[in-house]
Amino acid sequence: MSFQFNFNIEETETSPGECEISQPKEANDINRSQQNPHDERSGCGNHSTSDKTVSCKPATEHHIPEDVSSMLENTVVESSLGLQFVNVSVVEMTLSSSDVNREDLVNKSITSNSDLISGVYEGGMKIWECTFDLIRYFEDEDVSFEGKSVLDLGCGAGLLGIFSLKQNAKVVHFQDYNSTVIEKITIPNVLINCDSDNLTENIDGVASKKRAKKSDVKSGLLNKCHFFSGEWSHFTQLMQNQVPPMKYDIILTSETVYNPTYYSALHEVFQNLLANDGIVYLASKSHYFGVGGGVHLFETFIMESKLFNIQTLKIHNDGLQRMLLSLVFKHKS
Repeated sequence: MSFQFNFNIEETETSPGECEISQPKEANDINRSQQNPHDERSGCGNHSTSDKTVSCKPATEHHIPEDVSSMLENTVVESSLGLQFVNVSVVEMTLSSSDVNREDLVNKSITSNSDLISGVYEGGMKIWECTFDLIRYFEDEDVSFEGKSVLDLGCGAGLLGIFSLKQNAKVVHFQDYNSTVIEKITIPNVLINCDSDNLTENIDGVASKKRAKKSDVKSGLLNKCHFFSGEWSHFTQLMQNQVPPMKYDIILTSETVYNPTYYSALHEVFQNLLANDGIVYLASKSHYFGVGGGVHLFETFIMESKLFNIQTLKIHNDGLQRMLLSLVFKHKS
């Protein structure tokens, strides 16, 4: 198991949640000169927001190719808590030379000396520790996913959605801001976990497939999965346009409240896509220095909206304080 937390952030033109506005060039220059290579989501770094210009990123559904062999070729696999996932460092090395014609996330991250560039890359290639906090909570509390429709929002590696999938969820949707994250990390992770019986590992720790075709993978699990990229407001609209409109029994999200700029779009997802008797499970650090977000500011935002009851489920005080929360519609209680 590997964690990667050492980065700072850079503000650019959009947010993952809605049509956002970016800082003028002078403000960005000042921020870049002041930034340090710290982990923004773990609470270190400098950041500010000011005047902005509008730009939007549409929501797109991604499909698993018929031949999945190329997606899993030379993949290095790690594991934790019974889940398997690709080694992101190997993915990054591959993308640094092959992704120049698409989002080019790795090279942009290196150029900016940042692993979180708002409106460009929102950290989906990293596995955040709060994700594992939430999985342990589900195991300890025997939370049931059986027969539930689940959304893994801001999924990144997709471990929360994969956990629910392995716990007999009815349908699981994976959403991340970046299409590269969905195609190069999320989908491969789902394939690995859906077909673990056919996954072998050679002496160098490189995963290979005995069978290459999509039809050979456990079709029952894959048929439950759908994958989406794009910002939250566009994703919300896409799901509302389904016939019938999509509603989720459970929404899972980890370390997505680091920037208060995104709270309105996040609240919009919960308001419009959560089933009437559904529940949101949210994991977060108490505070994210530099961006200013965190649990307490988000709780205030939610309470002022007067739509949800928000409850603290668990607090971890080892290192930077981390918290697990749940949200339900007020009428439920």
